[in-house]
Amino acid sequence: MAGVIQSAETKMKKSVEDLKNEFQTLRTGRASASIFDRVTVDYYGQQTPLNQVATISVPEARLVVIQPWDKSLLNEIERAIQKSELSVNPNNDGKVIRINIPPLTEERRKEIVKYAKDMAEKHRVAVRNIRREANDELKKLQKDGELTEDDEKRDMDEIQKRTDKYIETMNSLLEEKEKEILEV
Repeated sequence: MAGVIQSAETKMKKSVEDLKNEFQTLRTGRASASIFDRVTVDYYGQQTPLNQVATISVPEARLVVIQPWDKSLLNEIERAIQKSELSVNPNNDGKVIRINIPPLTEERRKEIVKYAKDMAEKHRVAVRNIRREANDELKKLQKDGELTEDDEKRDMDEIQKRTDKYIETMNSLLEEKEKEILEV
């Protein structure tokens, strides 16, 4: 059934997009506003993403400037960044927070690459699970007489092709991210 294939492909695309988003939050040697995407700040008792309470800019290759819209949040933002796993040191001057992004040590780069590989593997497993679910659905349709054996085989082959395509895309994303992380 085309619906089964379409549904599986939609889920696989979401998995690839999710991996891209997770890779953006990984710290590389360069400054990037997206590394703060997972940092949340206590904003009047509510955990709020940092980018919703402040402007995050990257004026230089190794500098990030965070300017809160509400100056009373400076200390909260500083605390949230220190609690995050980013290993950066925020400098609060009373108006903005400046963060110098130090070059990564070789050991830290390897840790981040290992983490990226784990992320990619989880997403590849998710794509394989989507394939399995789609194949199970096709088998059920064939068993219920809604699909011929030939159609089932053809659709399973199509799902396998799409699975291979999305796993290859994930492998390429991982390769690019690895190069970016290891680049000195």
